[in-house]
Amino acid sequence: MRPPLASSGPRTEGQTQRRILVVDDDPAILKVWRRVLGTRTAPSSLDHLEKKLFGATPPAAPTDAGFAIDTASQGMEGYQKVVSALEEDRPYTFALVDMRMPPGWDGLETILHMLEKDPRLEVAICSAFSDISRDEVAQRVGRSDLLWIRKPFELEAARDLARKLSEQGVQRRQMR
Repeated sequence: MRPPLASSGPRTEGQTQRRILVVDDDPAILKVWRRVLGTRTAPSSLDHLEKKLFGATPPAAPTDAGFAIDTASQGMEGYQKVVSALEEDRPYTFALVDMRMPPGWDGLETILHMLEKDPRLEVAICSAFSDISRDEVAQRVGRSDLLWIRKPFELEAARDLARKLSEQGVQRRQMR
């Protein structure tokens, strides 16, 4: 068994950032997640994109509240990033996964593969559509605590979700 992992919380002196993996086939959504949750030191040029997607300019994220964000545009690519992160002993704190990502693996298949490789990974589903019910997803994944956020989403709701998943992810890694 590996030694316990160090906490990877928001960047403070002596700590590393918490790592997030976002798996979505829409490049605009990937950019928004980076903008909303990533570490920023200066205003981004994505304000116009966010206004177009969400209808309003979001409040600026504090510069010290960001996460280290990796992205994947397909399920298998996301799974491979989870594998690599584990091999590097730098696991993701949580993953946000879209349900519909043609072609290739859908969100459910992606989540099942990710959790098979890293059962301590916290996962949330971020999708506009799903061909499968929440109850069926929970049953197939074996977790009743999966969180969902529907696109389009409120930016503050997205930040709240990320904070909650981050804490749950750290707790899940410390429990095992």
